Amino acid sequence: MIKHRGFPGRLPGSDFQFTIRRANPRGVTPIVRRDRYADRKPADRRADLHFMAALWHHFGTEPFARGNLDAGRLSWLFGREVLPYDDPFDPEDYDAQLVIDERAARMAFPEAFDPEFWA
Repeated sequence: MIKHRGFPGRLPGSDFQFTIRRANPRGVTPIVRRDRYADRKPADRRADLHFMAALWHHFGTEPFARGNLDAGRLSWLFGREVLPYDDPFDPEDYDAQLVIDERAARMAFPEAFDPEFWA
């Protein structure tokens, strides 16, 4: 499993994790598309924003391996802002390649692309 060095482990001041420490010995948690409803809590929305900003900051438009990125957090963006790069895509593979759909991500999370976000 690829570990993305320098990627934030969690949203500061919260229990929302962005990465995992080690591979799951009982099997890989699959990435599935989760629906984001309008009544989601502000903390959940903030976690999505910060995760998208971290993805953009570390990978930009380049394809990246799932690696140690949290499957649950990826699932909130999967199929919209984060798309499979491999064909066929295996949602249970730590080496599966993903890519950011810049247009969709900029529409959903415009603040994540602001250079001042990380300042």
